[in-house]
Formats: sequence, C-alpha cells, structure tokens
Amino acid sequence: MMYDVYGVGNAIMDLQVRCDDDFLSANGIEKGIMTLTDPERQQAMLAALSEHQVHYCSGGSAANTVVGIADMGGKTVYASQTGRDAFGQQYLDEFKALGVATHVDTVDGDTGTCVVLITPDAQRTMLTHLGVSVGLKAADLDEEAIAKSKYIYVEGYLFAGPETKQAALKAIEIAKRVGTKVALTVSDPFLVDMCRNDFQALIENDVDLLFCNEVEGCALTGKTDPKDIANALHQHVDHVALTLGKAGSMVVDQGEVLSVAGVSVEAMDTTGAGDMYAAGVLYGVTHDFTWQQAGRLGSYAAAKVVAQLGARLPHGFSQKDIETAINL
Repeated sequence: MMYDVYGVGNAIMDLQVRCDDDFLSANGIEKGIMTLTDPERQQAMLAALSEHQVHYCSGGSAANTVVGIADMGGKTVYASQTGRDAFGQQYLDEFKALGVATHVDTVDGDTGTCVVLITPDAQRTMLTHLGVSVGLKAADLDEEAIAKSKYIYVEGYLFAGPETKQAALKAIEIAKRVGTKVALTVSDPFLVDMCRNDFQALIENDVDLLFCNEVEGCALTGKTDPKDIANALHQHVDHVALTLGKAGSMVVDQGEVLSVAGVSVEAMDTTGAGDMYAAGVLYGVTHDFTWQQAGRLGSYAAAKVVAQLGARLPHGFSQKDIETAINL
C-alpha cells in the first residue's frame, strides 16, 4: 500500500477534563503549557478530578495529525510505542477503527497518558506521563513503509528522550535516502531551548516542510515579526507553515509568503489545533492542492477542532468540507 504520510511520535492516551482556574492554582499547575510528570503525580491528579467527567481518546501530537489526514480520506501509518495494558489496547483498537496502520509491537509497562485540563477560556493545560512511549527505537521503524510514503511527519517531542531522538533521526535518515519528503513540527516552545542544536541542524540540512507557531518561530530565529520569521526559516527550508492563532497562518512557497486567514469560531478547547492544522496542510500538499489551498484546509480543520471538546475532527468531515475549506 502507498501512504500519504508516515508519522513518528509518542503514543499518549488523552484524558480530557474540564476544570476552572482555581483548580489549577490549588494544585500548583502552570496554566497553558505541557508539563512532564510521573505516574504518581498523574494518579493524584485523577483522584483530584474524580468528580469530573473524563473523556478518553488516543492521542499524541503526530498521532492527532495522522488521524486527521485519515479522516480527510488520506492514507497514513503511525510508528509509536504502546504498552500491553488496557490503555495500550484501547489506543491500537482506535487506530485500527480509524484506518491508520500501525506496526510497532507492544511492550510491558504503562502506555503514556496526558491529563488535558480545559479551562472555560478554552485554554488547555497538559500533564503528561510518557510511559513506554519513550522506548520507541530506531529498529521499530518500517523502512518499506517510509519508502512508500510521500512524507514522513516527525514531532519535536521525540527529541526530548534519547531513544525517541534516535528513532526520529533514523526516520529522517531513511526518508532522505529513499526520496520521501521530511516534515517536522517543533511541537512546543520549551523544546527550542532544550533541542536547539538538533532542530537547527535538521532545518538547515534535512527538513522539507517545517511547522511551528509564532512563539516557536521567534525562539528559533530571534525575529518578532511573523513575515520576518517565515522568511528567516525559508532561507533553509523549502516550505514553512507558521501558525498565528486567531490571525491565521503563513505558508511559504518558492520565496513567497502567503497569508492564510483564520476561520472565526467560538473556541471550546484549543487542544490539537496545531496538530489539525498540520493535518490539513499535509493532506493538501499530498493531494496536489496549491500551498495556499493547503493552508486554508489547515485553518478550517483547526477551527473545527477548537469548536468542540477533544483533538479529533467531528464525524462526517467530508469532501464537501474540503471543498469549502480550500475556497474560503
């Protein structure tokens, strides 16, 4: 089978919960960021939220993106590590039902989890226990599947761990050797300081399409104006997709910075907005859309996601939705 995108990322079961700012303050949680935590802290949070309704969904940044592409009608495969536990089985069952191929064997241990705390202003705060996802190895990758894919999509979070970093670098090395294009998402501003040298080397030598938001782009380039950020990154990368929140995004193609308007919606939950934007862009560029059309599809898909609870497109995302998006 041929694939549009081969994703590489952490396998994380999302536990989405609505709460208020007082809950965050009372539990010493910094709002609006992702914090790595341990199983004991995770269990303590779940206990504190015992009276709240919890929504379970297989997640992870690159996972959300490959699922989004599949929802749009694309063909995707995902490399990640899950445990031989209930969450791991639920994760793989969901991916099978969604039509996303998987090939990495399960291992003993806990599947990664992320408690996603959603406040009334639609901001999400994440407490993440990576579990066995940190054990994804270079040997787990399927070179044949990478060779049959138009793009690989690598999430920046992988560079925070030694094993997953080597897996990410191996996926990129294979892709360059077999002629598959490389897309990288920075994933989170805190990773820029932690992994700056790795990201800089990849941007200058290996990446064909870079995804980042305005804060991440500023950290990478030292620029503050979005157009300056996009141009600075484009000096090294053929294509850049720079998200600007409600203001939309910029995509760069052949030296031209193209502005893409945002889609106005009443936000309920911003979880997965960037992931779904990437899904729209990657679906578009693997299906012969122009770069501006791909950006519009990304904006439309992101708006669909933030208007609901959870990081997945609503059921029924159709060809009509795609046509509506690219003609905005």
